[in-house]
Amino acid sequence: MDLVSNFLSYINGIVWGVPMLVLILGVGLFLTFGLKLMPVLKLGAGFKLMWQGRVPEKDKDVKGEISPFNALMTSLSATIGTGNIAGVATAIFLGGPGALFWMWVTALVGMATKYAEAVLAVKYRETDANGEHIGGPMYYIKNGLKSKWSWLGGAFALFGSIAGFGIGNTVQANSVANALESTFGISPIVTGIVLMILVGAVLMGGIKRIGDVAGKLVPMMAVFYITAGVVVLGYHIADIPAAFSLIIESAFTGTAAQGGFAGAAVWAAIRFGVARGVFSNEAGLGSAPIAHAAAQTHNPVAQGLVAMLGTFIDTLVVCTITGLAIVVSGEWTSGETGAALTAKAFSSAIPFGDDLVAIALTVFAFTTILGWSVYGEKCVQYFFGVKGVKPFRILWILVVPIGAAGSLEFIWLLADTMNAMMAIPNLIALVLLSPIVFKLTRDYFAGKNVNVDD
Repeated sequence: MDLVSNFLSYINGIVWGVPMLVLILGVGLFLTFGLKLMPVLKLGAGFKLMWQGRVPEKDKDVKGEISPFNALMTSLSATIGTGNIAGVATAIFLGGPGALFWMWVTALVGMATKYAEAVLAVKYRETDANGEHIGGPMYYIKNGLKSKWSWLGGAFALFGSIAGFGIGNTVQANSVANALESTFGISPIVTGIVLMILVGAVLMGGIKRIGDVAGKLVPMMAVFYITAGVVVLGYHIADIPAAFSLIIESAFTGTAAQGGFAGAAVWAAIRFGVARGVFSNEAGLGSAPIAHAAAQTHNPVAQGLVAMLGTFIDTLVVCTITGLAIVVSGEWTSGETGAALTAKAFSSAIPFGDDLVAIALTVFAFTTILGWSVYGEKCVQYFFGVKGVKPFRILWILVVPIGAAGSLEFIWLLADTMNAMMAIPNLIALVLLSPIVFKLTRDYFAGKNVNVDD
């Protein structure tokens, strides 16, 4: 295992090196300015479309399986998970408070990335043998680019199917098991078995059932967690201005060692801020557009406007709540990391704060396992067609208890590495297909018809 871990660490250092960070932020900036800051300027329009898309479309001519709102909730179910609770804490533990600033930067440019991904996913989606819509990077590479680029689609589907078992399954189950064991004394094996049963009950209903469950659980849990976080910030309200100053200063000067914090250079703040930011909101990974491809919509741009909200809600709202709570409480110097650090921050202001964090992490992780099952399933389906779906679901369910009882360090390392591997072909495709995104966007806001079914 040590040999495998060392090899993975070596690969991780390469794929999360300077070129990858430049690629993620560079593509995001390129799309942001290519869209003339539209994702930021049209944030209100996105929320309006999301609210209107709560109810399934009754127009029989509209293609898609789930409402635009449930498509967003399915993607959010996959993104709002351990990254928002344990991932933010880990970023601050390794990179200092300045890591939170670089998470914000990643999210701001990531809104354009997520928008472009969803536009292309709806534009180039296909219908499978069961009559359901499928899409995502492998399909917009296959249908939008020339055949010489088709290998990129296969590479994405391969890395995505592997990454799903890390970021979307074992990491989530492992974090839940650790949180429930340390907080309530529940055995990881028991947690794994219960999670497996619950996941299996939902998974066999397909994307419609997953969308329904996500549409109910995600908003409820997000509001619950955000409210608790606001209470923590309210308790430490006098320290918030100093916390912002520390975050911004540390982003450019690094953080000196103090208390249980070992110290971190600027490079660590950037690296872990961007890496955990991408791990949390998944902008650039190409995962979310797989869910948005199933949305009931005539218009790829309309769904893109809804999709970009995922990055805003995930990082600029939920992750910020977590990060600020950790900094204002002073617990970032405690030497704790992961969910335990977030639990200490919440406990500084709320009785049973550690219980609350454990419950929130459990629900978030559960919905993430559901959301990522959709992504992994569609990646496998790209290679094997609909006959590959059922075996994948069975394997996905069986892996849950294994993840719950596994080694957290190795699982995080594997997930982090696979994230980067699946991002590379997707980011290349986004740049090559950006003229299509820009044209569709111009036509939409000029009042021209942008019908995906034309």
